[in-house]
Order: sequence, then C-alpha cells, then structure tokens
Amino acid sequence: MQREWPHLPAFFPDCRLEAGASRPADALTLPPLQEGDWATPAFHAIRRPVAVLAPFAPPSRPALPQEVLPAWREAFGEDPPAALLDALPYTRFACPFSPRPISAGAAVAILALWRRTAAQNCQIGSFLGMAGWKQAAITSAFGPAHFAKNPAAALARPGKVLAWASSLTPATETDFSPALLARAAALRARITAANITKYNLAEPLPPLPATPGRRRILVVGQVEDDASIRHGAGRVRSNAQLLAAARAAEPQAFLIYKPHPDVQTGYRRGYLPTREARRHADMVLTSGDIGRLLAQMDALHSITSLAGFEALLRGVAVTSWGAPFYAGWGLTDDREPPPRRGRRLCLDALVAACLILYPRYQDPLTLLPCTPELLLDRLAEPARWPPLPPARRAYLAWWRLQGRWLKCARATGLWRR
Repeated sequence: MQREWPHLPAFFPDCRLEAGASRPADALTLPPLQEGDWATPAFHAIRRPVAVLAPFAPPSRPALPQEVLPAWREAFGEDPPAALLDALPYTRFACPFSPRPISAGAAVAILALWRRTAAQNCQIGSFLGMAGWKQAAITSAFGPAHFAKNPAAALARPGKVLAWASSLTPATETDFSPALLARAAALRARITAANITKYNLAEPLPPLPATPGRRRILVVGQVEDDASIRHGAGRVRSNAQLLAAARAAEPQAFLIYKPHPDVQTGYRRGYLPTREARRHADMVLTSGDIGRLLAQMDALHSITSLAGFEALLRGVAVTSWGAPFYAGWGLTDDREPPPRRGRRLCLDALVAACLILYPRYQDPLTLLPCTPELLLDRLAEPARWPPLPPARRAYLAWWRLQGRWLKCARATGLWRR
C-alpha cells in the first residue's frame, strides 16, 4: 500500500490524519484481511487509488453489503468476493479523478469501467487506418499498439483489428434501460446548458434580422471530400446542391448558410463564394458560435454534418440529405433514408448509444478511462489541463499562419478549393 497519496484526506473527510495521532477511542480494530481479486488494478502503468484499508477505521458510516452487492452484480454479473464484503467496515472510497469521497457503488462502477476497458484492450491485435498524428493518443488510451499499414498486415496478427469508422460493420442494436435513458437525458441537458459543440469556437454571433412569418432555417456546409460525404451522401453531394435542395424544400423560409470552419480557413474542399451562396441563401454567416445560432433556428438542413446531431440535442428539427449516424431512427426528416435502418428511437436512446455506449473516453489529467460526465467536468476547468508540448504548440502556430495565407490567396484568386 502506498503511504503518500495526494488526495488521502478524501478517503477520511470525517477524521484528521496527522503524524503521531493517537488511535481514536471508538475506532474499529482491523482484523487480519487479505486483498483479493477485487483490489484496484493498475491501468497500463497508471495507479490511482479508489479504495483504502485503514490501519484502524476512523469513525464513519461504513459501506454496507447491500450497497455493494447490486452494484457488483450489475457490473460483473456475479456476487462480490467474500473477502471484499469482510473488508467493507474498514474500507473507505475516494474518487480517483478528484479529491472527494465517493460511495462504494460509485467505486465499483469505476473499477468495472477500468476492468472492462482493459479486457477489451487485450483483445486488440492491430489498428488500421489511424492517421499518424492520432497514434500517440491511441497508444495512451489503448496501451502498446501495432499500427498496420494495410488490411493484410492487420489480419496477419492475432487478435481483433480496430479500424477507423468507415471500415466498421453495422453494430447490433441495443436495448436501452430506463436508468440509461435517464442518464442520457441528464448528459444531454449538461451539454446544451454548457453550450458545448464540436468546434467550440467562441466567436461573437452577429445579430440576425427579424423574419416575421418566415421560418429560420440553418444550412450547414461541409467538407466535400470528407469520408462522411464520400460514404454517406446521396444525390446531394456538394454545398451548392445542399443550398439548392434546402431552398426547393423551404421556398418561403429565411435561409442562413454557414460554411464549414475548415473550408472557410482554406484547408479543405467545399468553398462556396458568397455570391453563389446568395443565389439561394438570404444570409451567409462565415463565423459565430453555432450553439447560440441553433438556439435561434426553427430547423436545420445538412447532408451528414455533426451539426445535425447538435441540433437534435437542442430540440431543433433536422432535415437530412444523406445518411449520417443520427438519421433513419425517426428523429429526422430523411430525404435519403438509410436502407439498413428502420427502428424508431427516442432522442435519449440515440444520445445513450452515441455518447455513452459507443465512445471511449480518457481523462486528460490522469489518462485513465473515464465517463462522459467526468469529461464535461474537465471541459469546465481548462486551467487544470496539462500544457501542450512545444512541438504541438509550434505546429498550431504554423497551422494558423498557413490558414491566414490560404484565405488571403483565395481572396485574390490565387487559391480555391
């Protein structure tokens, strides 16, 4: 057992731990106990305590078997070891991500997440289609990784192949319990209350004109050579075609066109000059916080943009002209219905699948597997994040400088994508 833990007081919020302190008169006496398989494992080379056995248990309400039994059964599908139940009166639990005490059930849920993640990692033989700049983060989350150059090299190694999304086969559909749906609803409420979006561009939003009697429709541009367009678009495959389709579908609406941020900087394909966009759009917005913009919209039109999912989170009607992951479940007006879907989902079932069940999250501070809720906590405290390494800072400065040059070159006709 480690003797020095930075957040040790979190285990004992009701007791002052001082060197040489005398044993409390009403403290429990610790009997001989042996740690079993339930002891906290190390995740990769990272050790963060979740539970601690005290040399003598300070006065406190101990964890009870009835608190641990259902949590353990739900997490592991079996009863907890007898040694764990014997140790409960002398065990204290604390959050490994922040200095605060937690319940025994919450500690079991964290252990289950780590054990499940570690078991999944052990099954992976190689990674396929992962860009070089993503490989360091993938190694941090999955452990030592083999990055295959082609499918044959990936299949030649034992174990499963973890491929980029465009290579994955359709996943089994899932049953969503009431508890999971309630968790998804709370997560959605936190995301929208904090106005979190994919790009989180804190740019001022210009005032929108009054549009009495006309629906406000946001049309979001996309990167035209992106994988989501190549694999998920139908007849509408360009930003010009999307605007024309939206105008045909909404002839009386006030259309606002917002280009994709990466296209607007000049880095990606899909640039649509303002003059061409104004053939169908009443207004073109090249900057601004899309989260606050969505709050003023009646509906949104997209091909496969993630902005469609962000609109659904905020209760905005969405018309989809492609086959994004959020279409085909009865939540969107689908002009190109995805052929493999047809099951109807409520919004919180979609949120549960896309933000809770499918992704894997990593705490940027401890580098341990975590929940989406904890990641929202981290997003609210950016000062605690570790600084970027010098090479990454230099790359970002170069990237911004090149983006300004590309915009100037495009404005003078020297560059167009």
